[in-house]
Amino acid sequence: MSFTSLGLAEPLLRAVAEQGYDTPSPIQQQAIPAVLAGRDLMAAAQTGTGKTAGFTLPMLQRLIESKRKVSPNRIRALVLTPTRELAAQVGESVRNYGKHLPIRSHVVFGGVSINPQMMATRRGLDVLVACPGRLMDLYNQNAVKFDEVEILVLDEADRMLDMGFIRDIRRILALLPKKRQNLLFSATFADEIRELATGLLDNPAVIEVTPRNSTAERIEQLVHPCDKANKIALLSHLVTSNDWQQVLVFTRTKHMANRVAETLDKNGVSAAAIHGNKSQGARTRALAGFKDGSVKVLVATDIAARGLDIDKLPQVVNFELPNVAEDYVHRIGRTGRAGKMGNAISLVSAHEVGYLVDIEKLIKRPIEQVEVAGFEPEPEYEYPPGNKRKRSAPPVKAPVAQRPERHERHDRPERSERRPRRNPMIAADGFDFSKPYEETSPRGEIPDSPNAPAKADPHKPKRVVAALLGGLGRK
Repeated sequence: MSFTSLGLAEPLLRAVAEQGYDTPSPIQQQAIPAVLAGRDLMAAAQTGTGKTAGFTLPMLQRLIESKRKVSPNRIRALVLTPTRELAAQVGESVRNYGKHLPIRSHVVFGGVSINPQMMATRRGLDVLVACPGRLMDLYNQNAVKFDEVEILVLDEADRMLDMGFIRDIRRILALLPKKRQNLLFSATFADEIRELATGLLDNPAVIEVTPRNSTAERIEQLVHPCDKANKIALLSHLVTSNDWQQVLVFTRTKHMANRVAETLDKNGVSAAAIHGNKSQGARTRALAGFKDGSVKVLVATDIAARGLDIDKLPQVVNFELPNVAEDYVHRIGRTGRAGKMGNAISLVSAHEVGYLVDIEKLIKRPIEQVEVAGFEPEPEYEYPPGNKRKRSAPPVKAPVAQRPERHERHDRPERSERRPRRNPMIAADGFDFSKPYEETSPRGEIPDSPNAPAKADPHKPKRVVAALLGGLGRK
């Protein structure tokens, strides 16, 4: 089957050919005719199988066929994505496939100035690709209206729910026209997404070209058990010994992403980190350097697990296994794209074995484990849990000087024999703060001893006491 048999217009076919494609993927073969027919769509496919073209091509053709003029501050097609990187890539696909069409499009997301985005939406747009947060900012400033939206696309819809966008999505849905075409695309569909789709989609066409939560067959998966403290050293060893030129590494935290990238850079391996705390400019530079080869290792949190489209990416490394097993599928889906072979390697320490078991249950297959000489796991490594491997005992530590024995509790005096607690209302000199003040010696006199008052100093003038305090005031 070729793209010409799908009913696409000639300008779109020309753009597809210029991108180097001639045969549609399975998801494109099913999705494009359904969208062209005007049906709502709920599609699930493994990452890297061409979902973006699956909705971009028919969406552009539907907009051209309707021949409606867009009004100022209005949009005709809205594409929502969970991350900035994915928004930028979808926007690039819209420009590439619509280069021969009179289509006006733009991309909006946070982390950059809002003013150019407001100027772009003010003219009106045929296609707007947006992250939900920034889109609502534009709406609240009256820079964009939704009353002329013809097509709504939720890309990586399950990820948007995972990232907490459900509130913004519901607000956007409430502002859209009732009559519109809705398209949901994702690698997987969680139960929450299916619930959302029930109230959103009208008699949708449902497409699942791969089993739920399955991994691509062309991805070779491998586990290297290792000590947690030696993970960075093992990663550096794998990159240098195998002469890897392009590696995408995933960590759980931003701090660890920075640490891994900085350590690799110090070891002579060019690396950069990409995560939510990085500015948009830094993220763009890191991704550009990774794509052009100046950066060998790109260390990312799961923000980059969705939507990063890197041609012919050969290696993906899970420096740390994800807490959620489904995220493993999305991570390794960055490699083995478009029918190419890929390698997914996971560095697993003793405390991550439970995550590994969950992943294997999810993908319904065991993952081969190979120990690397010099980077063996700690003795506590158990796989499966409860099956501890027999390893040599750890070296006996030199004895340390013994501390003097502490007194046992029974050698301490009984509570009744201990020093009684002091009443906080009684001062050290015996003064009772709970009783009214009574003057014990004539004013201006200083006692020689606690028991005997001293005579007043005849040379020292008496202080005048205010009338309110019992004195006579000024004479």
